[in-house]
Amino acid sequence: MSFRLAMALAAAMLAACASVPQSPPRPSPSPAAHAADSARAAESVAAFFDAYTDEWMLRQPSAATGSRYFEGELQDRMDRDLTPMTSQFREETLALARDGLTRLAAFDRAAMSDDERVSAELLEWLLRNHVEGDRYSDYQYPLNQFGGANVGLPNLMTVVHPVRSPGDADNYLARLRLFETRMGEAVQRARELAAKGVLPPRFILQATIEQMRQFVSPDPAGNPLVATFAERLEGVDALDASARRALVHEATTIVAGEVYPAWREAIATLESQLADATDDAGLWRFQDGAEAYAHRLRQFTSTDLSAEQIHQLGLREVARIEAEMDTILRSIGRSEGTVRERVDRLKTDLAYPETDEGRARIMADIDTMIADAERRSDALFDIRPRTPVIARPYPEYRWASAAASYTAPPLDGSRPGVYQMPLRKDRLTNFGLRTLVYHETVPGHHFQIALSVENRDLPKFRQTRAFGGISAFSEGWALYAERLAAEEGWYEGDPEGLLGQLDAELFRARRLVADTGLHAMHWTRQQAIDYGIPPSEVDRYVVMPGQATSYKVGQLEMIRLRDKARDALGERFDPRGFHNRVLLTGVVPLTLLEREVDAWVAERG
Repeated sequence: MSFRLAMALAAAMLAACASVPQSPPRPSPSPAAHAADSARAAESVAAFFDAYTDEWMLRQPSAATGSRYFEGELQDRMDRDLTPMTSQFREETLALARDGLTRLAAFDRAAMSDDERVSAELLEWLLRNHVEGDRYSDYQYPLNQFGGANVGLPNLMTVVHPVRSPGDADNYLARLRLFETRMGEAVQRARELAAKGVLPPRFILQATIEQMRQFVSPDPAGNPLVATFAERLEGVDALDASARRALVHEATTIVAGEVYPAWREAIATLESQLADATDDAGLWRFQDGAEAYAHRLRQFTSTDLSAEQIHQLGLREVARIEAEMDTILRSIGRSEGTVRERVDRLKTDLAYPETDEGRARIMADIDTMIADAERRSDALFDIRPRTPVIARPYPEYRWASAAASYTAPPLDGSRPGVYQMPLRKDRLTNFGLRTLVYHETVPGHHFQIALSVENRDLPKFRQTRAFGGISAFSEGWALYAERLAAEEGWYEGDPEGLLGQLDAELFRARRLVADTGLHAMHWTRQQAIDYGIPPSEVDRYVVMPGQATSYKVGQLEMIRLRDKARDALGERFDPRGFHNRVLLTGVVPLTLLEREVDAWVAERG
């Protein structure tokens, strides 16, 4: 199927579903007639979900590769392209989001099934965020050390893009040839923003420049885009050694002649902006900064909590958790200094050597911890992902800035969930490592995200998060999973491990204070560092305002909902049933989650 034909088919599907006549209202319909009407309406809205998401994803080749959204020739075409980064593309995407809201409003939600209504409300919430957030899109820096084009493009190729066949290898090279164009678009966007007076803080520019210099510092054959490609080609049995060498040579040529020059142009652009940049960190520095930050808080927490409310919540949680940690630290003979000072010494005491051998040991220990968590989860989860999860280190050029992360498996199950770990010095410690593994893999992100991907009862847009995720749900679940492990005795006999769990929770509580401090209360970068946030983390909050608040807000709401359900059901409360309801609901705003949990309680009652 050609790309143009696919677009035409998608448009035809949309037109068809939009033209489905709605049943006229009838007085006092019989139960059977009402059920038939509901079934027809649900079928119509389900067709809309599928057709509209198809249209959206046809414009998102990079995301389509990540989820393996399409099949056959069409997916193959997606795998040869990269999502544009132009102003025109953003405007067209915004128009499509508005169109989706209009089409969705034409359906009668009263006639939908409960599941369809949840999906409709979720889609409306996500599309509205796209539309309302557009006015603040200037504050998303196209080049940065966490999620700019300079990070997203290499990550797509080294982690997500499949290399299982000669065709995959050809697609890989086709995409590499587009790097120069896409990076050029990101550079142009950075220049446009600079012309408006919108610049990243000076320290963000400096960190991004340093990361990009490191990316282009190796000989092209040693760049991750080539080295990872060469390594993965070894598993393609259909290619002989000569064919592999030819492909690697071509990749090396593209990186040397196109990719490196594009990166150097981006570096030069950012260097030219240093003189005009300041070290002011927060959104407050912009004329509509307060409104922009309020939007980001709504987007990431899915609540109406104000910056001040979140700040105070963080202060209360910090005090509570530090008191618990102080008690445990004293019980193991560590009573001198502040909680942070004692924890820092413990991290040093439990450090791995900063050597290749030390890095191999931490990755081996992570594998052991994942297997142990799988075993321990049996008592709490009776629905588990079929897809496995694996751990691997980030490429070295990402170590300085990257946080540990999880990449979801695709719909076709062709790739496992991937937990990536930065191996810089401050992360080479066993302190808190178990908790980090629980957060990113089992029973945290992997359980929640992989189960959604595998859940065929959800519309495809919910399986793949085609329109974006809801951080308060995903990160709230992962932080809930950390607490669950502690509550269920996984750290029994391991006070250092329990301290690691509390320290991770303390870190998320401090985030509430620091993120709101930076963006609403005129904190400087140094103030956030002095408050106990590592510099690379502070920089992350500066680049992604509000995201760091989603963890603790989401966790506390999930704990509240669980305790509310347990209080209502008493001895009939089953944690496996509660977890099933939360995980199989899939990502939704927290208000919708409460409605689903209340319905589950009513069913049990």
